[in-house]
Amino acid sequence: MDMNRRQFFKVCAVGLGGSSLAALGMAPPDAFADQIRHFKLARTVETRNTCPYCSVGCGILLYSQGDAAKNVAQNIIHIEGDSDHPVNRGTLCPKGAGLLDFVHSPNRLKYPQIREAGSSEWKRIGWDEALDRIAKLVKEDRDANFIEKNAQGQTVNRWLTTGFLAASASSNEAGYITHKVVRSLGVLAFDNQARV
Repeated sequence: MDMNRRQFFKVCAVGLGGSSLAALGMAPPDAFADQIRHFKLARTVETRNTCPYCSVGCGILLYSQGDAAKNVAQNIIHIEGDSDHPVNRGTLCPKGAGLLDFVHSPNRLKYPQIREAGSSEWKRIGWDEALDRIAKLVKEDRDANFIEKNAQGQTVNRWLTTGFLAASASSNEAGYITHKVVRSLGVLAFDNQARV
């Protein structure tokens, strides 16, 4: 750091003035041992995850507390960027930085719901019922709209009335398996969240 003579004397004067105030009894009070704040992440469980917001797929660390007993839900108390993740290297955008509010929001949807045709009310259903309903509706639509051969008699095995939107933050392996399952059903309208 380059410093001229005038700047040197200013720094010395400030240092002398500060030490004089401390000598006159204007120093901060001593810290007491019973007032020590404990590190809030000292007794937490660290879990790696992926930010759910956009298609970048930033890595996050979730810190949760609880007694670790069986069937006891952990309480997430802190979320930060994963410094070991190759995508974001510990940084988060404003949405990712506010994930703790998203997790603890009273408006967050936690259970599957359906709204029957003609109804204005949403009804909560169980996970098994939701998966059975999805499987039933997929089968009905595929059976009704599957195209085995085109006008020239060539085998095409297409299903054009349903599309699939895949998650962009999943791994290559999960994306590969998803692609294979969707294409094996005959779905042509297949896209990824990263392009949306």
